Amino acid sequence: MRLAAVVLAAGRSSRMGANKLLLKVGDRRVIEHILFSLKPFETIVVLGHRPDDVKGFVEAFGAKTVYNPDYDEGMTTSFRAGLRTMDPDVEAVFMVLSDTFGFSHRLLEEMKGVLMNDPEALIVSPVHEGRRGHPVLFRKSLFDEFLELGEEETMRDVVNRHETEHRYVEGDVWTVTDLDTPEDYERVKRLWEETRG
Repeated sequence: MRLAAVVLAAGRSSRMGANKLLLKVGDRRVIEHILFSLKPFETIVVLGHRPDDVKGFVEAFGAKTVYNPDYDEGMTTSFRAGLRTMDPDVEAVFMVLSDTFGFSHRLLEEMKGVLMNDPEALIVSPVHEGRRGHPVLFRKSLFDEFLELGEEETMRDVVNRHETEHRYVEGDVWTVTDLDTPEDYERVKRLWEETRG
């Protein structure tokens, strides 16, 4: 099964006050953690606000970039921009948020296995302590639904329509860890030292 990943990295990181993708956690920047975990998969990073700040890091990992001029209109526009540039042979895509970076390659392989072994599964998400997390894996048959969403609709609408085809795997704390504010950043650095240091 041919899988790819779309990383939504177009936002302003306004609550952080600095580009969260360029923050260092441990010995790597957040964008480097993400791309390292996704290395086995074709990866498209969707850029928007100050794209040149991140582009060099992405290209150093051999990943592709696409610019989303509508990034201020929300994450749905970025995911659609990534899907539009996807190779037509790709059979499923991981949707990765820009602050979801501690996930393991083992988790991605487990999610892939669920999709491969369950023909009715359209969506696979990690869960941790009852909370849904990221990244989320979508089968190709949903791509057109995302691309055809109306102005008032979001990715969540597609997910909600397909709850009976939604499967879950056990994730760790990193699948539900947010990185939005300076306080989050300090907490995440401590968590990294505790779990990975």
